[in-house]
Amino acid sequence: MARMRIWLALGALNGLAGVAMGAAAAHLPALDAASVELVRTAALYQCLHALALLGVEALSRERGTLRLGFAGLAFAAGCVAFSGGLYARAFLDLAVGPLVPAGGTCFLAGWALLFAAAFGRR
Repeated sequence: MARMRIWLALGALNGLAGVAMGAAAAHLPALDAASVELVRTAALYQCLHALALLGVEALSRERGTLRLGFAGLAFAAGCVAFSGGLYARAFLDLAVGPLVPAGGTCFLAGWALLFAAAFGRR
């Protein structure tokens, strides 16, 4: 039971962070237009994948599989790498190298694993 609640907690935390970062970008006058756009993209993807994590939580109750667990891990890693990388670039002007594309790859892997979970056994 505790294992399933991790996806609920991570989904809620990522939803909270995505909304907070989007609000910060909208209200901080120090950000230029390009940085605001980076934060909007990061917040959008973070919030969408927060919902995906909540979906993993809901599905895990019915048909908990290893694939679902790995999908949740991939979504969470994508939030950190993709959204976190864009936030670092926008707010701190850091060069994040391959971090953002790696996060996008994690998102894709999460969706592929979720698809595979539809055909797996419990």
